[in-house]
Amino acid sequence: MAEPRFDELIHAPLRLRICAIAASASSVEFGELLSRLEVSKSALSKHVSQLVHVGYLEETPVTRDGRARLSLSLTPAGRTAYRGHIQALEQITGLHPQAS
Repeated sequence: MAEPRFDELIHAPLRLRICAIAASASSVEFGELLSRLEVSKSALSKHVSQLVHVGYLEETPVTRDGRARLSLSLTPAGRTAYRGHIQALEQITGLHPQAS
């Protein structure tokens, strides 16, 4: 179980949304994120790179229908950080009070 911990890297709105989408599946394609988040390719690439750099996301090249694609998944460290961040937000908002 993750300990509540506010993570400033995850907290940026686009990175939080990337983590939320990645946490709900074993992996997600870069193109799917582009479509769901409605941002430019360069903006998404920048935020994905930051999450990859700290070890929260893993990039895996895949071929589907003869085309190269990029599959993204949260690493175990990324899942732990995301869960901890969500728990910290719940504590801040009073949705999940801190244990006494």
